[in-house]
This record gives sequence, C-alpha cells and structure tokens, in this order.
Amino acid sequence: MTATVENTSLKRVLDLLAHAPADPDAGAGYLDLLGPRAEPARSPAQAAMQSAFLPQIYEKVWRPIGFNLAKGWPIGPDTATEQATVRRRLGLGRPRAPDRPAATVLDVACGPGNTTRALAAGVGKGGLTVGLDASATMLARAVADTGAMGSAGTGVFGTDDTGAPDIAYVRGDAADLPFRDAVFDAVSCLGALYLFDDPWTAVDGMTRVLRPGGRLVILTSRRPLLPLAGLGSALVGRAAGLTVFGDREVTTALADRGFTAVEQHRYPLMQLVSGRRP
Repeated sequence: MTATVENTSLKRVLDLLAHAPADPDAGAGYLDLLGPRAEPARSPAQAAMQSAFLPQIYEKVWRPIGFNLAKGWPIGPDTATEQATVRRRLGLGRPRAPDRPAATVLDVACGPGNTTRALAAGVGKGGLTVGLDASATMLARAVADTGAMGSAGTGVFGTDDTGAPDIAYVRGDAADLPFRDAVFDAVSCLGALYLFDDPWTAVDGMTRVLRPGGRLVILTSRRPLLPLAGLGSALVGRAAGLTVFGDREVTTALADRGFTAVEQHRYPLMQLVSGRRP
C-alpha cells in the first residue's frame, strides 16, 4: 500500500534519502524501503529482534531489566536517567522546555521506538526525529505506541497542531543507511551496535549522515577488565551472536574517524560513548 506524499513528516523523510522511491510504501505507518525481502536471522539475538513476541515486552520488561542490570542496577542509571543523559550529549533540550532545538535526529536500530520518542521529547517545533530499524514487527509496535501518544506527541507521518516535533519511522538497513550525507544534527544507536555483523561499517554510516558539528551517542556492550569476568562475558556474547567490545574499542573508533570531545561512561557490562563530528 502506498501513501500520498503531502507536506508531512513522510515528505521530510523522503527529502533526506539518497534515493527516494518513486512510489513510497508507507501503508503500515512507516516508510518501508526493504519491501517483502526478509533478512535471514544470523544469530539467536538477531532472530529475537525479528520475532513477534519481543516487541510486546521490550520497552516494559526486556530493556529495563536487562539493560539496567548491565548498567549496574541499583547503583547504575535507570532508563529515565539514561535517556536524559543521551539527550544532553546529543545537544537536545529537556522535555517541554521552551528552548528545545529544532534538530533533525536519527535513532539507528530504534526497535519499538522507545528511544525515538524519548529523543523527540528533547526536540523543538520544526524538528524531526527518525527511527530506523529492519524489523517489521518492531516498527509495527513503534507506530502503534507513537500513535497512542495522541495530543501528548505527534502522529506517525501526520501533521501535528500542538507544536511538537514530527516522529517518523523507516524500515531500512542500519548497516547501510539510506540517507544522504550530512543531513542529521544528531544520531543515536542505543543497545544495537553489538548486534551488527560489521559494527564499524555501521559507525562509518552514522558518521557519514551527520552534519559537521553533529553529535553521535552509542550505548553498547563492554567487556569487563577483570580477566575471568571479561572472558565469561565474551563467551556468553559469542554464544548469543553478540559482539562484546573492549574498553577502548568504541572510543578509538570515534577518534579514528575524527570525532572530537569523545566521552565514555563505563558501566559493568555496557558503555555510553559520545562525540562530535568535526
């Protein structure tokens, strides 16, 4: 099913693409650039992300329990604190603050849209927040939950009379981003880089679509420095099909790509890394 292209967030997303489709398919509430092609799940973790069950429990159960434990709960930050930190490092504003920037933001591997909506809360009128994922089941949940926000947020591919920023979703390849060079003010990839078969190619893509001065935030796995704990996490990650990154791998990757103001916050089994593209 195709959608009429009017002056909505769909048109804005199409303008960001390197190769916009002549007949865009947005009938499911997200712009589908992959069509019926289904990527084979190469690992247990990738299979879980493509399932119909995980999107139903991801935001309320899977992510808060799993991620908060990996971040050192109860000492580590909870989800709300994490989201506030990410907005700050991306140069976004506080929710409902009058000085929120009208930024164009990309959330890579957005899953059911929980982070996408949290980022959009820090974007002002005229801004656009785009969530991209390859999983149709995840995006279906993202569209449903974003649409349920009603007057508290924006509709998907619709206009908004409240002054809130647009939110749009795209089904596409996170390792081969479909956007033009230098079109986003901020890019996030939270809890997904360790799923990619080639994470550094994905980082190259995130760098490419950032404008000069744009900011990138990555939340991903971290191998503990203690030898036995580090070996254990690496073995578990390998069995699940996850990459467990060393303590300096991600910060070095950003520095090698010219990022400045690179910061890293270490948690027991995760790390939050940010930087600014020159």
